[in-house]
Amino acid sequence: MTIEELKQLKESEDKVEFKEAKHNYSFAGSEHREQEERRKCFLGYVVAFANEGGGMLVMGMADEFPHLVVGTDFAAGEVGALEDETYVRLGIRVRIEELFENGLRVLVANIPSRPVGRMLKFEGVPLMRVGESLRNMSDEEMFSILSEQEPDFSAKICVGLSVGDLDESAVRKMKESYARKQNNPAFKELSTIQVLTDLRLLVDGKLNYASLILLGKRELIQQKLPQCKIIWEFRNTEAQTHHDSRESIEEPLFIAVDKVWGLINQPTLNKKNPIQSGAYIFDLFDFNEAVIREAVLNAVAHRDYSITSEIVIKQFPQKINIINPGGFPKGVTIDNILTVSSTPRCRLMTEILEKTGLVERSGQGVDKIFSITLSEGKAEPDYRSSDMFQVSLVLKTEIINKAFHVFVSQYQNSEREPKLGVEQIITLYKIHDGLLQGLNSEIVGQLERIGLIEKVSGHTNRYTLSREYEDLVKNELTIGNFVVKEVELLLISLQGNALKVGEMEKSLSAYLSRNQIKYLLEKLIEDDIIKVEGKFKGARYSIVDKYVDLRGDKLINEVIIELRRIHD
Repeated sequence: MTIEELKQLKESEDKVEFKEAKHNYSFAGSEHREQEERRKCFLGYVVAFANEGGGMLVMGMADEFPHLVVGTDFAAGEVGALEDETYVRLGIRVRIEELFENGLRVLVANIPSRPVGRMLKFEGVPLMRVGESLRNMSDEEMFSILSEQEPDFSAKICVGLSVGDLDESAVRKMKESYARKQNNPAFKELSTIQVLTDLRLLVDGKLNYASLILLGKRELIQQKLPQCKIIWEFRNTEAQTHHDSRESIEEPLFIAVDKVWGLINQPTLNKKNPIQSGAYIFDLFDFNEAVIREAVLNAVAHRDYSITSEIVIKQFPQKINIINPGGFPKGVTIDNILTVSSTPRCRLMTEILEKTGLVERSGQGVDKIFSITLSEGKAEPDYRSSDMFQVSLVLKTEIINKAFHVFVSQYQNSEREPKLGVEQIITLYKIHDGLLQGLNSEIVGQLERIGLIEKVSGHTNRYTLSREYEDLVKNELTIGNFVVKEVELLLISLQGNALKVGEMEKSLSAYLSRNQIKYLLEKLIEDDIIKVEGKFKGARYSIVDKYVDLRGDKLINEVIIELRRIHD
């Protein structure tokens, strides 16, 4: 917007507030003692505007129409820092721009609306504008906001969409998925019109947005809902800004989800990690298919389609980040994400995904993501970068607790009953981490009865994982006479290198002595893991040929498996 356009705006009609703010305008009101004066600051007006559906705060222009430019020094040279600090304080992304007239500076803050059913607060108080002042919301106003329900976008009629605009292969996949999930083979033989009607995708002869998102042809999705796409990017390092690969997926969801998984699951990008503990041998992949599919489908079903940005998937060698527009559904926070029953934004579409078996029963998808990830010994799924306007899920590839994975998997693969479900696995993990508050007593009792947990000696309500787990931990620390961590350190120093003992000693001095290095080399040569060329002071050590092309976790996993085969 230009300054000339700003001059013609009226505060009461155009959702704009003009402030001269020539010098020393307050950012957070901290220089005042009285709350009424403290709130008359930049953050106070941002809160009030967001609570009223958004608007513009213009600084450096007169309040009276036609709003002459007077100039402001507020946040001069610090616009980026102002945006960042506002986000840190309020969790809201305010877009700020600078305009100039005759050398005088105007600052325009574009403030988005609060999410449905939520209000912003300044110093614990929800604010609204009244004339020149900011006042507390009344109880009635707060109750009205908290009672708001998000309309089901997916049930809204998509004007102009016809059955001929649907992708036949997507319709066929939906029929097959429903027939399989519901154990109803006859469903595949029904006419498309009948299927669409039965699933409420066709209502009174009109198709809704759920049918477009799930089944629409690519060109119709591009035309009627261009933000309904998934951007996938791969970067070799987290530091780089440019991507090494990028794809835009704009097909209907019944096809798109397979395409997304195909990109993530490329052999060079989704590495296989062999796991062995005694007789237990299994392959874990960096990214679990069930977890990724659930996360992607959740992002599509729960995103806010009123926001014109896409779902973005950023994949790296050590993690993946799935970001969808719109914050958590009403009632959900990072703290209660595993315990609260939420209201989905797209209820109709979610119901169809459940009926066709593509996602878990409503409210259990996140539980599934957590339980599978934790049972694989990986870090807890991370939603900490989420805010009111986007949900960000980070999944890391590193197996940080192999013993927990083996502990759970050995039980699941045994003849012992009952098998562990989502709640049991999450409860086991919480007990492992010492998080004993708020646990379901029935599940705790069940885990104790089947011998996976036991009471801490001298306590009636404190638990720990069973001795079976402790034995696995000890086994993971040593292999025969080897200390696993020492072997890992030596392998990492040697990967791609041929080194003398003195060179290894220099790089490993913080961890291993010269005698420890020489002992490890001697034993690893006996086990055909390390080879030596030359003699005496000229001897150089390197990894044997069959492991020479491996790096990092892949190298360590392969060598550890071989050592366990020899010594266990």
